[in-house]
Amino acid sequence: MSLLDLTLITGVLAMTVRMATPLIYGTIGETFTERAGVLNLGIEGMMLMGASVGFLVGYQSSSLWLGMGAAALTGVLLGLIMAFLTVSVGAQQHVAGLGLTIASSGLSFYIYRISVSNVGGVAPHMLPFTTIPIPYLSQIPILGDVLFNQYALVYIGLILVPISAFILFRTRFGLSLRAVGENPDAAATAGINVFQTRYVCLVVAGVLSAVGGAWLSLAEAGMFLPGLTQGRGWVCIALVVFANWSPMKVLAGAILFGGIDALQLSLQGVGWNIPYQLFLMLPYVLTILALIAVSRRARAPAALLLSYKRED
Repeated sequence: MSLLDLTLITGVLAMTVRMATPLIYGTIGETFTERAGVLNLGIEGMMLMGASVGFLVGYQSSSLWLGMGAAALTGVLLGLIMAFLTVSVGAQQHVAGLGLTIASSGLSFYIYRISVSNVGGVAPHMLPFTTIPIPYLSQIPILGDVLFNQYALVYIGLILVPISAFILFRTRFGLSLRAVGENPDAAATAGINVFQTRYVCLVVAGVLSAVGGAWLSLAEAGMFLPGLTQGRGWVCIALVVFANWSPMKVLAGAILFGGIDALQLSLQGVGWNIPYQLFLMLPYVLTILALIAVSRRARAPAALLLSYKRED
């Protein structure tokens, strides 16, 4: 294998991890909400609002981390809105989620355009995120550049996977959460606050989704444009099923999609004479095929999509 081939492979693998990062954030958040019995179809809108607000605040303040914080706060607000509609009001989860996505998609670009006159990339005075090499580990051939010479949010996303699995399957809160998603009436009888549990999960999902969106605008793309997420919110919903509602399997699904996405970009870069539209659709087609392959064995939480009303 030539040095050029090795460099190309290393670059594709490192790009795979980076492109999987927003999916990890969004899918982990969606896993928590669905485990609690709420289907959050507003995740695409949450990601777009996080991308817009995060970039806008970063642009104006010259601080990328301040932009990420603003995106997280935006996620809190959107999570509370979704929780109010689906948990407190009892609106149909499909309708509430789709409405939130439609409204957020339009609002995200509107607030950006009225705040920034020139649509474009990162302002010259705003420094981009830089990689943080981990001493010694980053020197490992191939693996060092792929896993140990990444951005801070990539490391946080990777660490988030085992932490989420521990919370979900090894803590009292996780047990309560799963009980709410399987039988909210029985959970309430056992003394679990169903409303509070679902509120917490939707707020967590909002924060993670918005941060995932801000990663796209502040780190990966360096700009905000309409449709920047390119349907990644919908992919997150599909990946939850692919992962069978398990955080550890979420990582595998995100890496799969990220790898296909990185591969199609690399193939375009080396000059394959294929219409670019085919490259763009490749990750989604293969994700659908993978989802079909595993969906028959997937078991959704029993109370998913079911509203809960407290008995007097």
